Amino acid sequence: MDLYTPILVLGAIAAAFAVVSVGIALVIGPRRYNQSKLEAYECGIEPMPQAATAHAAGQRFPIKYYLTAMLFIVFDIEIVFLYPWAVAFDSLGVFALVEMLLFMATVFVAYAYVWRRGGLNWD
Repeated sequence: MDLYTPILVLGAIAAAFAVVSVGIALVIGPRRYNQSKLEAYECGIEPMPQAATAHAAGQRFPIKYYLTAMLFIVFDIEIVFLYPWAVAFDSLGVFALVEMLLFMATVFVAYAYVWRRGGLNWD
């Protein structure tokens, strides 16, 4: 248990800081509400009005949103694999170096393809 004590103390400090920060903001923060602050944030897209029934009206989103999300996931996963490899680089040897270079080359080819096809241009 002594091994986990610093981690538990750090978690408690972080949780206390978060709760105290939100509490102080609620107590001393300004209260200037208007219609735009009370609406949900929709990434700059004007929200569609509610349909006559209780269901929300359907809305199509541009494919650029999904492409950007997928690119984020691809590069996020690359970083997730890159950090442990970098930490254990000394003990892995040349085989791991070659494998990581191949992995990075594959991701770079995908990045170049998306760049060439205009997937990074936000119009």
